[in-house]
Amino acid sequence: MIMEFYKYQATGNDFIIIDDRECVFDLKDSSLIKSLCERKMGIGADGLILLRNHAECDFRMIYFNSDGLESTLCGNGARCIVSFAYLLDISSLESTFMAIDGVHKARILDSEVSINFLDINKVNYDGDHIVIDSGSPHLIILKDNINNIDVNLEGAKIRNMGHYKEDGINVNFIEINNGVKMRTYERGVESETLSCGTGAVASAIALYHNEVIEENIVSLQTKGGDLTVSFDVFNGLYKNIWLTGEVSLVYIGEFEC
Repeated sequence: MIMEFYKYQATGNDFIIIDDRECVFDLKDSSLIKSLCERKMGIGADGLILLRNHAECDFRMIYFNSDGLESTLCGNGARCIVSFAYLLDISSLESTFMAIDGVHKARILDSEVSINFLDINKVNYDGDHIVIDSGSPHLIILKDNINNIDVNLEGAKIRNMGHYKEDGINVNFIEINNGVKMRTYERGVESETLSCGTGAVASAIALYHNEVIEENIVSLQTKGGDLTVSFDVFNGLYKNIWLTGEVSLVYIGEFEC
């Protein structure tokens, strides 16, 4: 069977996206997903996303990491599939979609796409570091000179620590220097990625919570481009959270399965 796919990127996070409204793609075929995402022998991507119908929202998003396994929310992937749904003319400039953690709102403005996040009311600590679940679990480490960090080495050490080993955790290294700079090690990809949407949200809230910054609109510089996170906070509850950044269609292709 020949299937069409769309390759998208959002600030350097790249994804294979498939229109699967006919439900023909096998969700359990992790070996196929892994091989498609493999960068030397496959298409190459940080993850694969299926777009399916949903009874109440404009569409449903099903996300798989490049290890072939279905995963938690991917913020940049969500922004890509919002753009894809608009391309297919199944949603408008403002839309709603169902992800693994619930219903999200989205909006498109020119080349930028924004999605909102569910409220965050829990900020945990692991030693000196903050841990926040922004749809996916993230540990945030404030460092100097993050360009000098071996993110793959240091990130993998934390991701595979005893209490994180089974489920994994994403590790964000943050530097405050002429703005907020971020580098992320992603579980499931098991490598540094050029950007991370849920990581940007978790990092912005962590910096605000620890009074490192005072603003509730935060621009974060990643290797793949800039992301903006905005939120409101009341009595420790973070709500009206939005992630914004650029999205682009890279190319369209086909594969045989």
